[in-house]
Amino acid sequence: MNLSVLDLLPVRTDQSTADSVAAAVSLARRADDLGFTRFWVAEHHNMEAVAATSPAVLIAHLAANTRRIRVGSGGVMLPNHAPLTVAEQFSLLEAMHPGRIDLGIGRAPGSDPVTAYMLRGPRAEETGADSFPGDVELVAGLLGSYDTPISDPFDAVSQPSVTIPLRGQDYTLRSTPRTSSSPSVWLLGSSTYSARLAAREGLAFVYAHHFGQSGIDDALALYRREFQPSPALAEPMTFLTVNAVVADTLEEASALALPQLITMARLRSGGALGPRMTVEQAQAVTLSPMEEDLVADQSARWIIDTPEAAWSQVTALAAKYGVDEVMVSPVASDHEGHDAKVGVAAERTLELLAQQRG
Repeated sequence: MNLSVLDLLPVRTDQSTADSVAAAVSLARRADDLGFTRFWVAEHHNMEAVAATSPAVLIAHLAANTRRIRVGSGGVMLPNHAPLTVAEQFSLLEAMHPGRIDLGIGRAPGSDPVTAYMLRGPRAEETGADSFPGDVELVAGLLGSYDTPISDPFDAVSQPSVTIPLRGQDYTLRSTPRTSSSPSVWLLGSSTYSARLAAREGLAFVYAHHFGQSGIDDALALYRREFQPSPALAEPMTFLTVNAVVADTLEEASALALPQLITMARLRSGGALGPRMTVEQAQAVTLSPMEEDLVADQSARWIIDTPEAAWSQVTALAAKYGVDEVMVSPVASDHEGHDAKVGVAAERTLELLAQQRG
């Protein structure tokens, strides 16, 4: 079974943005060495606990600092961007790192409403759920997802393009002058809306199990049932994400998971958010009854365990939903005094899972 990584680039109380980026590079290199399939980064804005504000910039840096692993976005929040800009960025990334780039697309804002408005500028009132399907189709078309394979980069006819009718004329758009390969395009979601869109457009689909789990059965069943083959994809392709903390003892795994559990509990209860705490800081927190309930609920949904037990949960999850790849979000924090430029416990999670996989 394939294992991949989703990294939100968390920022701990003892880290700067530069430290978080350095830790992401270290984590990506470790995943590369351990044989993981992909390393994806998220997009969030105006959040003290997350440094992943620009997936394309991070992907360029991470791909340049790794050897083999595919690097991508999990995901680019398309309503925040002009579709042509996204297609141009990922065409260029593919040119720099052929065969190693994934474009995962989402439709959430990745931020609060005010920040979303500032990101979108004059487009703020024009972007939304109604424009999302057309924007996805435009990006995928510009990247070649609906065209025949690119056999000759010097043959203009074979180059990915989209025709835009405007004022009685047809305009041809291309995301790059001459390309010999295209990044893979994935649609991300945690609902039947995204599953249906991915199926209709013949795109690969990732279920965000790390974020929402209640609708996974319906979403995956709908995607597989309604999938329409496209030139890029002949049959459904899907995997899911999961939050995981793995350590040598259950007690240590639980301690390492607590800072992120508290962060998510506060996010869901409307509490104040700040940088991710260290283990010691989290253990000193007095939780409200609501926060205690949320921590307990999330603990039951995440994989927080010893190596053998954690691997058993990963494989059971894959078997239950019929996937041969699971993307792990290693959400472990660290103890005080550790190197701020390395996520020690996150890397250990990957190492222990890789050992169990064999």
